[in-house]
Amino acid sequence: MTIGVIGGSGIYDALPLEAVRTESVSTPFGEPSDDLTTGTLAGTEIVFLPRHGEDHQYSPTDTPYRANMYALKALDVDRIIATNAVGSLREDLPPRTLVIPDQTFDRTKHRTPTFFGDGMVVHMGFANPYCPALSSHLSTAAREATDAAVEADGTYVCIEGPQFSTKAESEFYRDQDWDVVGMTAIPEAKLAREAELSYATVAGVTDYDVWKADSKVSLEEVLENAAANRDAINAVVEHAIRTMPDDFESDAWNALEGTINTPREAIPEETRERVELLAGDYL
Repeated sequence: MTIGVIGGSGIYDALPLEAVRTESVSTPFGEPSDDLTTGTLAGTEIVFLPRHGEDHQYSPTDTPYRANMYALKALDVDRIIATNAVGSLREDLPPRTLVIPDQTFDRTKHRTPTFFGDGMVVHMGFANPYCPALSSHLSTAAREATDAAVEADGTYVCIEGPQFSTKAESEFYRDQDWDVVGMTAIPEAKLAREAELSYATVAGVTDYDVWKADSKVSLEEVLENAAANRDAINAVVEHAIRTMPDDFESDAWNALEGTINTPREAIPEETRERVELLAGDYL
């Protein structure tokens, strides 16, 4: 098995990888955010990718999500542990809490959420956006590896950004009983499903968004709490890798079965070539 880790450089720096090397991967969807770092941990092959680039040069909107996911697939990753910073929409989820969400709500506007199109129609099931098996494993790892408060399940509402929410938006999200708000879950989770990758995330709460009367979101606050969350998230990721079951199975590994609505002969050749790595078994 090969496990992909998506996050900031603080995650990679803390993982005690052996036989570390750098891989440069070109994709039909452009260049990934950065070169990928590979190595082994407890005998498991690990591939690390900084979502926003080594110098955080990509905004949530401009991040090359398709290239990132394709590059991970090209390096034989079959499950992905993502890390995120999020704002809390609940009084009882204070900053420095860890959340393992099981649902998302998409409020993005300017991102391409699919590998397909261009003469190829694919209708992918997405009722459970995070792999239940991997989410469950992350939740267990979080409780075993850290003293931080851990919330299993919850809805992550993904906004376009890069601006934070307005007060009206933040209060609306709370009215829907959503739990956390962030900017990077979508289209990452959708693309992982199309690539038949098991995908789950551990999110660190950095702020109360702007719904709370005595809370004002600032970059300074977000960065301070993100730094405080980093040790806990690192511990969770490492423990999850070390304790990954040998018999792990995911329904995501067959997610494309029965989803392609266009006959093979009707799919343009250039489209087939572009998605061969992703959908070759079904074409």
